[in-house]
Amino acid sequence: MSRRVRAAFDAVPRARFLPASQQRYAAEDRPLPIGHDVTSSQPSTVRAMLELLDPQAGDRVLDVGSGSGWTTALLAHLVALDGMVVGVERVPELARRSQADLGDVARIHLATPGVLGWPARAPYDRILVSAAAAEIPEQLLDQLAPGGLMVVPVGGEMLRVWLREDGPYVEHHGRYVFVPLIP
Repeated sequence: MSRRVRAAFDAVPRARFLPASQQRYAAEDRPLPIGHDVTSSQPSTVRAMLELLDPQAGDRVLDVGSGSGWTTALLAHLVALDGMVVGVERVPELARRSQADLGDVARIHLATPGVLGWPARAPYDRILVSAAAAEIPEQLLDQLAPGGLMVVPVGGEMLRVWLREDGPYVEHHGRYVFVPLIP
């Protein structure tokens, strides 16, 4: 694990973003329920995704499926004060609760039905997707800046997608299970 990601994990404890009934399990490397049939992803998965995404200070980042807000807070730590993180969540209660937990470090928006991401603040340097897509989501590629990078589970496999001048370049990075991505 990179020093930067380790520092983010130290600065942003998972327990802070879990329901009280789940906080005692925060250190366990497994998904934990946060309500509404949604989970907080296991720490090893989040670490792997952040390493693949490689957000840098000053980046503009979109966090799709922000859930509890934990990954959004980790991203905010990684991009620092000169960066920007926008989270999008489809469950209204989770969006409200995570925004309250995040305060001013990032902005969580309630997903618009039929729309993936948050086009109003595009383009993004990095996009992290914490829900499984059937194929690489074109709506999210359209929100990615030239040279930008998206990490997204597709068909049970974690993909890292670079948007190059000649189109998307895709790398495959192992098998993962996520809830479905719903536009």
